[in-house]
Amino acid sequence: MVRIESMRSARASGTASPTRRVLDAPPVLRHWHLASLDAPTVAAVWTLAFAWSAGVSLPAWVPILLALATWAVYIGDRLLDAHSGLRTAQYSRLRLRHRFHWRHRRIFIPVAVAAGCAAAFIVFSFMPMDARERNSVLAAAAFVYFTRVHTSREDMPIAAVFRRPFISKEMLVGLLFTAACALPALSRATISPALVVWPLVVLTVFFALLAWLNCHAIEYWESRGQSLSRSAIWKPALALTLTGLLASAFLSSTHTRAAALLLAGALSAFLLALLDRRRSRLTPLALRVAADLVLLTPIPLFLFVQ
Repeated sequence: MVRIESMRSARASGTASPTRRVLDAPPVLRHWHLASLDAPTVAAVWTLAFAWSAGVSLPAWVPILLALATWAVYIGDRLLDAHSGLRTAQYSRLRLRHRFHWRHRRIFIPVAVAAGCAAAFIVFSFMPMDARERNSVLAAAAFVYFTRVHTSREDMPIAAVFRRPFISKEMLVGLLFTAACALPALSRATISPALVVWPLVVLTVFFALLAWLNCHAIEYWESRGQSLSRSAIWKPALALTLTGLLASAFLSSTHTRAAALLLAGALSAFLLALLDRRRSRLTPLALRVAADLVLLTPIPLFLFVQ
């Protein structure tokens, strides 16, 4: 993180003096987020992590497909959000990522189309027919969600579309995202008599909660301000951390890989709690980048742990 000093005029002398230091994201991570590459990275990492935990081998095209499809969807989502916010003069809804996409839309639109076409090519060239049938249900659910979000009546704020008991945009995103990442491993584990499926189901549920928490934290920070003295994020984050630790301890003697991945997820939840408590020391962009960066904790597991 890059350190920034915020200055305030001194009352007596009229000279500037530092009041506090906040951290900004390094240029590489800043553009990783602004170019919508954060979500595809997390999608590829989680897909490989679920497969690693179950002991199944995925073809190289599977994480590439998930990354390309996620990239196309996120670019489209941010461009449509930017268009809606600008057209209805709801500028408060637009974040730096929306403005960045809209300013460079002549680049992002072809990129999204190319990513979508590449994903379609992979599906029809490499994906078996039975896998297409299973994934078509998930794709249809994602399409319905995406359409509902961007065709809401009277261009109301996105959150208003999901004002239902126990339903929120963040929950639906978490469920769809995690299901897409876990499905390749689940489908291969279910057809192998030597593999036990239920630990993978536990992992899927836990990481769906983690994905929801990540989306909920971002929405909360951006809508209510990151400098609030009180927040509703750190308590559920610590509760999820404790849940992950207990589940990992339960699985450690029989399913070591699933236990290790649960530990990585618990670390992600703890880091979200830490970010919430230290959010005033980060710029809004750095906080947004860090919220996705902490979801990459599984990387050391399937790279270095056998």
